Amino acid sequence: MILSKRIISFALSALPMFAMTISAQSDGYSFLNIPMSSHVFGLGGNNIAVIDDDVTLADQNPALIGPELDMQAAVSYMYYMSSGNFAGFRFGTGAGEHSGWGIGLRYLNYGTFDGYDEFGTPTGSFSPNDVIIEGYYARDISSRWRGGASIKMIYSGYERHEAFAIAADLGVNYYDDEKDLSFSVVLKNMGGQVKRFSDRYVRLPFDIQIGYMQSIGSSPFQVSITANNLTRWNIPYYSYNKDSDDEVLKEKRSFISNLFRHLVFGLQYQPSEKFYIDLAYNYKTHSDMTSLNNTFLSGFSLGAGFKTKGFYVGAAYAMPHKSVSSVMLNLCCSIGELMH
Repeated sequence: MILSKRIISFALSALPMFAMTISAQSDGYSFLNIPMSSHVFGLGGNNIAVIDDDVTLADQNPALIGPELDMQAAVSYMYYMSSGNFAGFRFGTGAGEHSGWGIGLRYLNYGTFDGYDEFGTPTGSFSPNDVIIEGYYARDISSRWRGGASIKMIYSGYERHEAFAIAADLGVNYYDDEKDLSFSVVLKNMGGQVKRFSDRYVRLPFDIQIGYMQSIGSSPFQVSITANNLTRWNIPYYSYNKDSDDEVLKEKRSFISNLFRHLVFGLQYQPSEKFYIDLAYNYKTHSDMTSLNNTFLSGFSLGAGFKTKGFYVGAAYAMPHKSVSSVMLNLCCSIGELMH
């Protein structure tokens, strides 16, 4: 197999660190599912119904931004497992009494790798990267319903191979502030490649997601459930048989396993609008890492955030593998609030 084939195969599996997170129905571009929000990362990496005045939520559901944003700018940084370093910038603001818009840039770098030709001769090092330029718009449909849309321009550069794709998200959110109940539906990553790595067409990870989040009575606790990968029921995973010395990966699938691999569960403690702590469990992350010697903590994530006048700071942590961790940091500044 020649070098280009090796690199393309390597890239489209989103590098070894992403091999276990690619959606079963897609060929690649799994990096589109990595959140920019530490609030979302703490809630399992996928939450389309969390309500907060935070422009970084837009990539989860464009209907989560709106007129409440007051010229808000945000920066994000994520150390992803062994060598990934991701950064992003986003700006959003209200547009009248019933709408809002935002723009953003995400840069994902996966570290440095050694290249070789088909004869095994070193060709030098290279750093694969992806860049996403995005725009968002949302508008109130009624007093409780809001709809939103986004457009994403996606560039990928892996060694000397390049690709370009365009994707769009459509989302709606229902929010009852009296019951503190939020419900969302999102169609994610609709689109395709404009420029290919090679003759092979690579599909985007199109997904339909449903999210729910609500307070538990009058307590400061909120529960959330996010259903994803709804375009396909069967999402098998592979693991070693721990009861034998057989090192061959076995496919695992059952009704209960498939059900829970579609769901992300979160619990949030929010005693005031200025502070929160969240904990989540993503069974798919846990089971995906089974073949890579996961830990008890695989699938769990923890996050926290606080606000002061004009500023918001958030952080989240996850340990999907026993030897690696992921950390995400957010810093938001509400320029309009500081000017008041």
